Order: sequence, then C-alpha cells, then structure tokens
Amino acid sequence: MASLDTARPASARPALPRTYLVWLVGTRASLLGDAVLYFALGWAASDHGGGTGALVLTAITLPRASLLLLGGAVGDRFGARRVMIAGNAVMLTATLALALAGPAQGASPWLLVVVGVVVGTVDAFHLPAAGSVPRRLVGKEQLPRALAVQQAGGQVASLLGAPLGAVLVASAGLTGAALADAGTFAIVLVVLVCLRRTFDVERSSRGERLLAGTVAGVRIAMGNPVLRSALLLTAAAACFLLPVVSLLSPLLAREHGWSAGVAGTVAGGQSLGMIAAALVVSRRGAMSRIGRGAALGLCVAVPGITAIALAGTAAVAVAGAVVVGAGSGMFSCHIGPLVLTRVPDTHLARTQALLVLVQSLALVAGHNALGALADARGAAIATAVCAAGICATGITGLVLKSLNTPL
Repeated sequence: MASLDTARPASARPALPRTYLVWLVGTRASLLGDAVLYFALGWAASDHGGGTGALVLTAITLPRASLLLLGGAVGDRFGARRVMIAGNAVMLTATLALALAGPAQGASPWLLVVVGVVVGTVDAFHLPAAGSVPRRLVGKEQLPRALAVQQAGGQVASLLGAPLGAVLVASAGLTGAALADAGTFAIVLVVLVCLRRTFDVERSSRGERLLAGTVAGVRIAMGNPVLRSALLLTAAAACFLLPVVSLLSPLLAREHGWSAGVAGTVAGGQSLGMIAAALVVSRRGAMSRIGRGAALGLCVAVPGITAIALAGTAAVAVAGAVVVGAGSGMFSCHIGPLVLTRVPDTHLARTQALLVLVQSLALVAGHNALGALADARGAAIATAVCAAGICATGITGLVLKSLNTPL
C-alpha cells in the first residue's frame, strides 16, 4: 500500500480549529437526532404496509434530488450559514409540529408524507451548504483530517441512531422521537448563531441569476478533469459499493437462512470498518496523492465484497463487511478533500450539490439494477458483479493522470 503522508509526526500536527470542532459536535448531534426520527418514520410507515413505506421514502428523496442543484446555488449566493440557520429553523418547527400533531392525528399516512416532503426539501438546501463548511472553517492542509473526524462522528451517529430510535419509539412513540430530533436542531441553531464571523467567505455574484448559477456550477465541475474523475469514482462507488451492505447483504442473509440480527451485525461491521479508517486518517493524515488514495480505498473494499459474496457463515460475512467499511472509509476520507480543494470559494455549495446528486442518482440505478439481478440470478451473483465493478473502478482511478496529483 502506498505510504501515508507522514512528513510530520502526528503529535506535531496542528489541532483542528476550535470553531470547526464546535460546529462538528453540534451537527453530529443533529445527525443522531435525524437517525432517530428516520427510524421512527420508517417504523410508523411500515404499520400501513409496504406501499406507504415506499411513498414516505419517495416523499423524501424526490424533492431532495429535484432541488439539490438549486440548493447549491442558493448556498453560494446567500452563504452557507444563513441557509443552514433557515433549514434548521424549518426542521425545528416541523418536528415540534409533528410532536404536537402525533397524539391527535396518530401516525397517519398523510402526516408521514408531509414530514417526508419537508425533510427532503430542507435536505436539498442544507446538504450542499453543510458540505461546504469544512473548507470554510479549516485550511486545505487539514481538510483530510477534518473530514475524517466528521465521517467518524457521522458513522457513530448512524450506528447509535436506530437502536436509540427503537427505544424512544417503544417508550414515547413518534412524539418522543420528534421531540428528540427537535432538541438537536435547537443545538445546531445555537452553534450557528455563535459562529457568525467564521463563515465570512467570498460568495457568488449577487447579479448572477440562480438558474445561471446552477448551470455555472455544473460547467465548472465538468470542465475540471480532477473533478470529472472524482464524480466518476463517486458514481461508481454509489452504484456498486453502497448497495452491498444496504441491499445485497440482507438478501444473502435470507438465502442462507440467517436471522435479521445477522444482517444487522453485517451492517454494523461496515460501520466499524468506516470508523476505523476515518480515525486512522484523522490521526495520520491522508495519502500525499489524495486521488490515488480514493482509488486505493475502492481496491481495498474488493476482497471484502468478495468475502460477502462467497460467505458460507455469518462470521465470514461480518469480517467481509468490516473490510468493505474500511475501504469505503478510506475512499470517503480522500474523495471529499479532493473535491473541496479543487473549486473556488464561490462554487463550494454548488459542487457539493452536484456530488450528492451524482451519488443519489447512481445509488437509485444501482439498487434497482442489482435488485433485479439478485431476483433473477441470486444475491451472490449480484454481489460478485459489485466486486468486479469496484475493482475495475479502483484500477481505473489508480491509472488516471488527473487523480495522480498531490493535495
């Protein structure tokens, strides 16, 4: 494996800015609250059948995907901090309203769909703005470590969110989960108000129309060979890597006669692998050739995917998931800084919006294609296709000249 960038001892590396750490703690708390609410929404929707569950998920994903590019343009025009304050204020209001309406209306399908639409719409504006914050608060040299810490915190929140959501739903219902999420939005609002001056960066021209700004963001990304390659790797990872644990592992578990608990343990193994990779990068730093580090992360995941495809026992599947998580974490910790350091301050949110959109579209395509293949030929064959796809993508990334550049 290529050596990590360890020109300075880890102990000599400057600490991450306090403002970034404060922002990070607040947003990770909000992610935990979101994970709790998402579990509660999914559980409430499942009570009305699969059709309602699919409708609620569509109510979240459709407005999110439709408005992402516009959300990026708004973030660059009006500032990430303002957009995040507005988004958190809307979500605070929405979750409080859900908590009040829950006991009176019950978890009716229309209420769940309305909440889903609000969540998806706010996400379309909030995600690009939040994705640009590390570049606004942290120097370029510290970006890999900053994003690694952010990823580790996000994985911990995801890992704890579902169990905590189950406890809250069992004890306090949808109302309790909504109140918990509302509390985390209040925390983020306080953090954003306190960090006012730290977000002062160059914005896009006030004379630029939002639609023109949206097109300009896509044009800049497509015109930059490094960003083009990064988007290609991101799309491939979303299509072939992310469905391995989210979609194919549960199908494999059913084919082998394993319990739902085993499938959950496999998902937990992936999270642990991602956390471990993120902690290593946060401590040691990223590879000096950061684009190759992202491609190498995909190659690391290949043996894990193969192990899951061929697993005859649950222990092998869990071990494979840990390796997949380590590769995924390595990829994420390198692709994020690669993108953020290649765009001007005026286009940060728009580039993040495009990155999220590419990932979302590729994930939808991957889920549907691999699900159909699993139905026709079995989940093991579909998982093997993922291993081949990620292997080809990783090797391509290693040989692309556009990715063989230092941070």
